[in-house]
Amino acid sequence: MINPLKFIQGVKQEMFKVTWPTKREVLIGSLMVFVLATIAAIFFLLLDQIYKFLLDIILTINF
Repeated sequence: MINPLKFIQGVKQEMFKVTWPTKREVLIGSLMVFVLATIAAIFFLLLDQIYKFLLDIILTINF
């Protein structure tokens, strides 16, 4: 069983090793996520519209 005090000291030591991102890195990362999510949304919107168009054509064919 590990000593709780040693565990807390180990956690504290590990926290000092962490390199936190700068404001610029967070801003750029957030902007990239927003842009890529927007591009993906537009892509799937267009794909959905194409499938809808093709499905409408297929369903209106009378045999």
